Amino acid sequence: MKIQLTILLLIFSTISIAGGGHDSRKNSDYQTSIKLIIAGIKQGWENGDGQPFRDTFLDFKGARYIESGGQNNGLNDLINHHVEPEKDALEYLKLDFSDIEIHLEKDFAWAVATTRVKGKVKNSDRTFDKTGYQTFLFRLVKGEWKVVHTHSSSRDFKAKKKIRHEDK
Repeated sequence: MKIQLTILLLIFSTISIAGGGHDSRKNSDYQTSIKLIIAGIKQGWENGDGQPFRDTFLDFKGARYIESGGQNNGLNDLINHHVEPEKDALEYLKLDFSDIEIHLEKDFAWAVATTRVKGKVKNSDRTFDKTGYQTFLFRLVKGEWKVVHTHSSSRDFKAKKKIRHEDK
């Protein structure tokens, strides 16, 4: 896990240094940089590891991270009361981000992704399978993209019903 994260961070650093500014006219790889941050966040959630959050989130007074009706105030609250404790509370956590759309306006970017999260709670053996959307807001700070806000919303996953030929 640490090796994978180190590789991701090295790639991210190389892209940031090689690309100069993140103006889309100068560096079309801003999307790659942001997708690498999102991949690190995914690994952090799945492994109960706060380091990817510490590396890529801008910690500032008033920061809030919202998850399906709950919120964490500040980066330490997110990591210490949500990300890391889940490692001990869950037998497993699988998170997928897909259909990632990234938009850029100068030093500000946002990404919207379809999300699916599955897991199993240790003390109750309860499983969950949810789907929804995640929004990430980013700010360019000293040449690096930093997450300044996240918001996710999900509901129980319902498989799409297959239409049988005779139902048409």
